Amino acid sequence: MTQDPIIINAPASKSLSHRTLIAASLANGVSEISSALRSDDITRTRDCLTACGASIEEKGDLLVVTGMEDGPKGGNADGKHKDEAPHELFMHESGTTCRLMTGVAAAGKGTFRVHGAERMHERPMAELVSALSGLGTKFAFEGKEGFLPFVMTANGYKKKSAEITLEESSQYLSGLLLGAPLADHEITISVTGKKAVSWPYVALTLRIMEDFKAEFEVEVKEGRVWKAVPWRSVKNVTPGKIRFIVKPTGYDATGYRVEGDWSNASYFLAAGAVGKRPVLIKGLAADSLQGDRAIMDILSQMGASIKVTFEGILVEPSRLRGIQVDMGRCPDLVPTVAAVAAFASTPTTIGNVAHLRIKETDRLAACATEVARTQCETETTSDSLIVRPARLPRGHAVSFKTYNDHRMAMSMSLFQLAGLDVSLDNPACVGKSFPGFWDEWKKITA
Repeated sequence: MTQDPIIINAPASKSLSHRTLIAASLANGVSEISSALRSDDITRTRDCLTACGASIEEKGDLLVVTGMEDGPKGGNADGKHKDEAPHELFMHESGTTCRLMTGVAAAGKGTFRVHGAERMHERPMAELVSALSGLGTKFAFEGKEGFLPFVMTANGYKKKSAEITLEESSQYLSGLLLGAPLADHEITISVTGKKAVSWPYVALTLRIMEDFKAEFEVEVKEGRVWKAVPWRSVKNVTPGKIRFIVKPTGYDATGYRVEGDWSNASYFLAAGAVGKRPVLIKGLAADSLQGDRAIMDILSQMGASIKVTFEGILVEPSRLRGIQVDMGRCPDLVPTVAAVAAFASTPTTIGNVAHLRIKETDRLAACATEVARTQCETETTSDSLIVRPARLPRGHAVSFKTYNDHRMAMSMSLFQLAGLDVSLDNPACVGKSFPGFWDEWKKITA
């Protein structure tokens, strides 16, 4: 007889919560946002937006956002108070907040001091700084050039074009796109470089811009001719062959509901595949633009039984096999898939993930080190991770390091389902994206 599934409610999307709050804060008027995620990273974005002049109030499940008047304002925004201190944009460890809000604040006026926790000061920003400098923003670095902390003097996007690569992060492009509607002229943003990672996150940015009535066109190069295409038709990015023309429309206030988060649901979907009981995840959009929806396809390739029902996404325990998979579009899933790979019968190779080395930690090395604690053999190359499964040491106590990285903490917890006695050095770090994780996880391990 089939067991009743464990029912999990997916938390709200972190990626969409960041972008929705930014668009609402840049809009004229009042927006009511429902189901936005409450987490450490979202708090960082909220604080930065209020430092720029927005008002965000909590009313039950709603966030009531009153947009800025005439865009972000920093210190000496009116040019008449030269002694006024820069407005503080403190990022803590939120890379998303940092890249998006730096691009957005640069579209405003005045001075901003951009800084964060120690790890944030080690994460590169030179690509975005270079693009914004080209648009007219000035930077004074307090330490190493191209890194936080720095003081940014913004005067809006003054030039008509910018170039950016997606080699390290798609968030640089998203920051520019979100800021561009505030300009007083049309801006063309071109993608350069050798490769492009994490395109689905750019699609999420375009979706929010469209929903908040910021106008833009996406053009792709066919031969020597640029041709406008529906943005939803773009599935992959070839540097040098795509550009974005953003109109000076600003944003319109609107009511908005944030959908469930595929990234944070991935641990529970994986638990359904490797555990003893089926798991039903509610609140996910099966046709979502979120790149981490790929977890369904990856688990299916590994042999998991997954069904999309009217109630939600149902995953049932299955015998898993290893696969070769390109995860350049969904890097946040790598810790989940690395843990699941240890439950498989054959090796798994996760490729095209060099950009994981500049996340909250060097996530590629961290995954290899921590999964190896389970007696699996792991190996890394410059841009890949290989997991060769072994018999998991049932009943053994294993202490995992989290590196203060929320995704490491949540993914390593999957080894409880192999009968390991799992302990984590900092379980509280899940607060970065999913403060309620442990309450939901108890349903899995009960």
